[in-house]
Amino acid sequence: MDTADLAETVDRAVSLVAGASSITVLTGAGISTDSGIPDFRGPNGVWTLNPEAEKASDIRVFVSDPDVRRARWDVLAHGGMWDGVEPNDGHQALVPLEADGRLHTLVTQNVDGLHALAGSDPARIVEIHGTVREAMCLGCDWRAPIDVVLDRVRSGEVDPHCDRCGDLLKSATVSFGQALFPGDMERAEEAARACDLLLAVGSTLGVYPVAAMVPVAVQHGATLVVVNGSPTEMDHLADVVVRGSISELLPRIIGGRTGDPGSAVVES
Repeated sequence: MDTADLAETVDRAVSLVAGASSITVLTGAGISTDSGIPDFRGPNGVWTLNPEAEKASDIRVFVSDPDVRRARWDVLAHGGMWDGVEPNDGHQALVPLEADGRLHTLVTQNVDGLHALAGSDPARIVEIHGTVREAMCLGCDWRAPIDVVLDRVRSGEVDPHCDRCGDLLKSATVSFGQALFPGDMERAEEAARACDLLLAVGSTLGVYPVAAMVPVAVQHGATLVVVNGSPTEMDHLADVVVRGSISELLPRIIGGRTGDPGSAVVES
């Protein structure tokens, strides 16, 4: 596809977004890589480079193995992938959708909390896999900013338990083997049914149940725009697929900037 065709396709994505009145956004790990957060299973992914970290993401292992818990808390308390991380232009690009009243819901598979830090209203965000910015108790409904627990770890408490009920504490993220938080998937499905455009950004669209939002939206008449650095499992359902740097492309698409998309690979 030549440069003119690329520009024309980006312009189509711009037009579709500009013409939508109710937009649901679904984001995945790809929107945060330009903030310095690696993905999980890529060549340089967190779990690829450190298989022990993947163990800590299985609730059964986390509960049964104190060494895994200690290692997890030590990473969180003494410098890990979240230190100094800031929203990038991709996160920032979504904020104006709220200002003009067109954002229905922002559903994210990410646990980094960067959408809220970018300025998106937490009330419109569904963190479908939870957030690393908070801690929770596995035995009661206690929940608090994670620094409350990290301060305890830094003071020498290597395997913190709940002061209220004595059960285990963990980051407020959804681990393998753990159910999604009540109501979150229902909100995501309703957002998919209610929108007239679903904007899928930085997700392979292969992780269920959240990936089911895509066919649900399409079946209910929504336009689908996919923006990602690599092919997704739902590209065949999309009206436009834009492939390239999300932090470069998303501001163009949402901000209405048409023209030469540069080195991006764009398909329709």
